[in-house]
Amino acid sequence: MKKRDFLRSAGVGTAAAVAAVNAPYVKAQQKSTIKWRLQTYAGAALAEHVVKPAIDSFNKVANGEMVIELYTSDQLVPTGELFRAMQAGTIDAVQSDEDSMASPADVGVFGGYFPFSTRYSLDVPVLFSQYGLAEIWKEAYDEIEGVTWLSAGSWDPCHFNTVKPIRSLEDLKGLRVYTFPTAGKFLAQFGVVPVQIPYEDAESAVVTGQLDGMAWSGITEDYTVGWADVTKYFLTQNLTGAWIGSFFANTASWEKVPPHLQELFRLAMDSSHYYRQHWYWGGEAHLRTQGTKLELTSIPDDEWATVELAAKLFWDEIAETSERAGKVVEIFKQYATVMENAGRPYRYN
Repeated sequence: MKKRDFLRSAGVGTAAAVAAVNAPYVKAQQKSTIKWRLQTYAGAALAEHVVKPAIDSFNKVANGEMVIELYTSDQLVPTGELFRAMQAGTIDAVQSDEDSMASPADVGVFGGYFPFSTRYSLDVPVLFSQYGLAEIWKEAYDEIEGVTWLSAGSWDPCHFNTVKPIRSLEDLKGLRVYTFPTAGKFLAQFGVVPVQIPYEDAESAVVTGQLDGMAWSGITEDYTVGWADVTKYFLTQNLTGAWIGSFFANTASWEKVPPHLQELFRLAMDSSHYYRQHWYWGGEAHLRTQGTKLELTSIPDDEWATVELAAKLFWDEIAETSERAGKVVEIFKQYATVMENAGRPYRYN
């Protein structure tokens, strides 16, 4: 290269460099933060355990790309209207059982406490992950416009906590209890009077004598939300070993979330499911043995066996409501047979 050509090229490069240095600084445009409103079925005290730790972690790790605002029971809309509000986009996501929020899905009857469908909390993730319930739930909600089912997990068992002791089936007659629609329908044949009211009103309804108690939770929840302060007795037999609840999202809201944040939310849901597994499992045993507020009572095993028998007939009735419901009931039956044949520690019957 000739000397003058080199100097000419160097001059062009120098001018470009100087221009770049002197150019005004332009800040890269940041994407706007995605904001969701998620409402849980749980009241404020219970939400501190069943969902808030996972949402707090999600918000922290999302690092400003997405923020989920958490609302507790009935804060934005009544629990019975949660499904429609999510479908309409009034709220972006929901954590609830289907029974409470009036899901129109034909599998909705199994959300919450479906009598004797589970014995232990681990039954729920096994049924969804290994026995096909996850695929069935996805199929069911894919048929409903505007709602995406995301994940199911287990909560606590369903026991009675009451102001009157329950020591026989006779004691159930006329008992006014706060409970879930499907559980209430089943229990009505034993004389129970099921009552559906807002979650946060249940305690005051017991205090004022409108209710005799709840058939809604395990003993951990009774102590956590204050129900152990207004009732006296806890029935050791349970209607179901674990509540089935799920996370749902408005489909349009979910589709606006980029894949990496969708995956992060899936991890947050798994974290929530794991937390509840140990919180409830340990809490149930601890408060039965160390709790001082509720006296434990039991119904004789031979009497309680009639309740379990009635549940099998109830299953068959529900199985007739739709082909998909029949598939779910058949899975419950298959699973129960496997667990019973496996013996201890899976089943002690």
